[in-house]
Amino acid sequence: MFNLANATTFEIVAIWCVLLIAFLGLGYALLLRRQIMKYDKGTAKMQEVWGAIKVGADTYLKRQLKTIVPLIVVLTFVLFLSVYVVPPSDEAMSRFAGKSENTVKVIIGIGRAIAFIMGACFSLMVGQFGMRMAVEGNVRVASASRRSFGEALKIAYRTGTITGMLTDGLGLLGGTLIFMVFGIAAPDALLGFGFGGTLLALFMRVGGGIYTKAADVGADLVGKVEANLPEDDERNAAVIADLVGDNVGDCAGMAADIFESYEVTIVSGLILGLALMNLNHGDLKWIVFPLLVRGIGVLSSMIGTYLVKGSKDLKGSNAMSSINKGFYISAAISLVSFALLAHFYMNEWRAFFSVGVGIVLAIVLDEITKYFTDTHYRPVKDIAASSKTGSATLLLRGIAEGYESAVWQTLVIAITILTSTLIYHGMGTTYILYGVAMTGIGMLTLTGNNVAMDSFGPISDNANGIGELSGLDKEARKVMDHLDATGNTTKAITKGVAIGSAVIAAVSLFGSFLTDVTKMQAQMNVSDSLRIANTGIRVSEPKIFVGVLIGACIPWLFSSLVINAVTRAAAKIVEEVRRQFKIPGLLERKVKPDYQKAVDICTVSAQKELIGLALIGILSPLVVGILLGVESLGGFLAGVIVSGQLLAVFMSNTGGAWDNAKKTIEDGLYGGKGSEAHKAAVVGDTVGDPLKDTAGPALNPMIKVMNLVSLLAAPVLVQYSATSWGMITTLVICSVIIVIAILYSKNGGFSFLKREASK
Repeated sequence: MFNLANATTFEIVAIWCVLLIAFLGLGYALLLRRQIMKYDKGTAKMQEVWGAIKVGADTYLKRQLKTIVPLIVVLTFVLFLSVYVVPPSDEAMSRFAGKSENTVKVIIGIGRAIAFIMGACFSLMVGQFGMRMAVEGNVRVASASRRSFGEALKIAYRTGTITGMLTDGLGLLGGTLIFMVFGIAAPDALLGFGFGGTLLALFMRVGGGIYTKAADVGADLVGKVEANLPEDDERNAAVIADLVGDNVGDCAGMAADIFESYEVTIVSGLILGLALMNLNHGDLKWIVFPLLVRGIGVLSSMIGTYLVKGSKDLKGSNAMSSINKGFYISAAISLVSFALLAHFYMNEWRAFFSVGVGIVLAIVLDEITKYFTDTHYRPVKDIAASSKTGSATLLLRGIAEGYESAVWQTLVIAITILTSTLIYHGMGTTYILYGVAMTGIGMLTLTGNNVAMDSFGPISDNANGIGELSGLDKEARKVMDHLDATGNTTKAITKGVAIGSAVIAAVSLFGSFLTDVTKMQAQMNVSDSLRIANTGIRVSEPKIFVGVLIGACIPWLFSSLVINAVTRAAAKIVEEVRRQFKIPGLLERKVKPDYQKAVDICTVSAQKELIGLALIGILSPLVVGILLGVESLGGFLAGVIVSGQLLAVFMSNTGGAWDNAKKTIEDGLYGGKGSEAHKAAVVGDTVGDPLKDTAGPALNPMIKVMNLVSLLAAPVLVQYSATSWGMITTLVICSVIIVIAILYSKNGGFSFLKREASK
């Protein structure tokens, strides 16, 4: 267990309390599950539709698991062996004093491998269990809408809260356990924990995003535009695949995405906290404080989420106001608790200001995203108005608003990081980077609330679809329409928070990268003046600037490949839906469509793309690091962060704005459903779908995968010459794999090899 010799009684008790809070969060999730499962599932027709969604979701998750397990097994061995190419850290030798260097390597190697598996499994559990509960909740929300608005809101939000508390509980449990076992050597194992969670998030984000948008785009293009059918019409063969996609994309994908941000910020916080502990004669408060902040966040989320309730009738009710009330109560509890913790434990207010800035950042990003994507504000209204002159003007207006939104969100993040640096100004680089890491931890304090808000979206969307397909009455449909519209806004808001947290987490990891490289350079007896902490990342050096340029290109390449994958899969869905519309009697409702065929097309298409895209993210930092050096790798990471942030915000907000512009028209504006304005808005929504739900959100885990790979590789790059045979061989192998992965992704398989062979 962690070294008690330097810990105060308060710190010992606090660490055990944090562990207890992690279990409380998980217990709260199970309590909510019991409550949700007691509600009825409605009519036989509703359960029939729900059953098809459930089977489709289960099929997808099982196939995804088979696809990713082999890579997880390989990487587990790689992470175990990674400790053998560099000497153990001083902290590891101190933690396991009295043991030989080889024994310590074995202990750290096993710890890192187990932590990697634990991170991957926890991420998988958050995504899979949360998604399965969303599927259980959607039909119950649809049934409750016949009785009461307040009951439907409570079921939808509390079902989403289950995923949120799993994210909180498992993230806190993993980080705390690793710290308790490894003590000051925890960062060595925590890297594996963070990498496991991040890699699974990338898989679930990319796979779920391709699935959901292939189904959505295909269903809209043929069903709405060509056949002029309603949103969720039972004659559309892709309608069940679309409803399944909401779950595998927005529930499983987003939950895993925020979970890995939650993991990564605690990893970087503890690495930098360890550095400060060494600077402050073994004072553990720099490590214990982040864990206590996380524990307080879990408790405040439990209180705030439970208070989200609505009145019985829809008239005069507002779901968004109820959800915001819970969020702000959690934020207030957290801020007061952090202030007390900073004053009585840290004995200084800088730590409070750092985490407080993070909470403020989350709230500001919420409001900016809401402004650019909510139906009540000017940007969406202007985009909807542009539909009167056709799809081209609507698309142009949406692109313009998306560009602007990226500017303001990025400036807010820049101001936040600058504020974090000013808080610890004059105390040294390590303190400043620690402050930035605390801002990231503060931003994700209310992860339980944020994930609940996100999952609320697809749960409400599915409920609305079930209501449409099962023919519920108008009053029930009004309730579900209101919840669905609110869900669109909450999904957009949490995407903004996820992107912002990804950037802050990446900056924190960037700080950890500089710290680890400097530590390794010191072990290699590199002159103090040449260590990266003192030289910084010198972009005036051409080689390093090249690293920045390459890094800036990667998010664009990645997005291109992801959107390409959606386009190919959507084209197959379009062809399938068109084929089935020609079946005699289908449009007259005499024959049922083959829903399973569309589900199978989406499932297979999504799985084909996973490994290739993941390999690009994993291997490209290694190529840059070996070819251009560790400082250029730092430039590469800076390019990835800046470019990825701007692109992700643009795509997410643009797609969200187009989606809500379409919904305002469907509510009766400019001629309503079936009008020319509506057709133009459907085109905008269709173009925006892969931007907001696939490519944009997928950049979050991609950015962090690259940062974690760089952090793991940094000690090796410092110790070994790029001209050694081992490094040259690694460079060649990684480069060849990346080229093959790009060609594979561009062509949707290995058909390009067959073409080359036939020439």
